[in-house]
Amino acid sequence: MIIGTITICIHTPWVHSLKDKRRILKSLVEKTRQKFNVSISEIDEQDHHQKIVLGIAYVTNEAAMADRMIDQVLSYLEKNTDGEVFILEREFR
Repeated sequence: MIIGTITICIHTPWVHSLKDKRRILKSLVEKTRQKFNVSISEIDEQDHHQKIVLGIAYVTNEAAMADRMIDQVLSYLEKNTDGEVFILEREFR
């Protein structure tokens, strides 16, 4: 069993309230989860309205498949948000 994980940060300078952040976050998480069947959740910076830190995990039996899936999810998130996306950590076990 191979587990691919990635931690990303999305900088959203136009967001001025936690309510706006939650709306953006909920939409991103739901769409990503439905499209790719990955585990995804906000894991840090919950009280900062201009920063979204997401943890994403995918389980498979092939390392190459885990790598491709994480790349596809990352690409999807970059295309579907106006914020800057930074990779904080990427790991395969």
